Amino acid sequence: MNPKFLILYLIAGTLALILVIYQVITNSSDLNTGRIVLNVIISVFFYYLAYKTYHEKKDNELM
Repeated sequence: MNPKFLILYLIAGTLALILVIYQVITNSSDLNTGRIVLNVIISVFFYYLAYKTYHEKKDNELM
């Protein structure tokens, strides 16, 4: 994976997580759990991509 996308993935994951928090606060009377779960999955996916780009294993790395 290309490490220059690390910041982009972190920003996208954080924005998706902020969107989840905003939806929970503003729609506390009738929560749409499907939409909240979808947004949490999207934010976890972007954080996973950021993790994979940051921890890319090099060929000459010693164990």
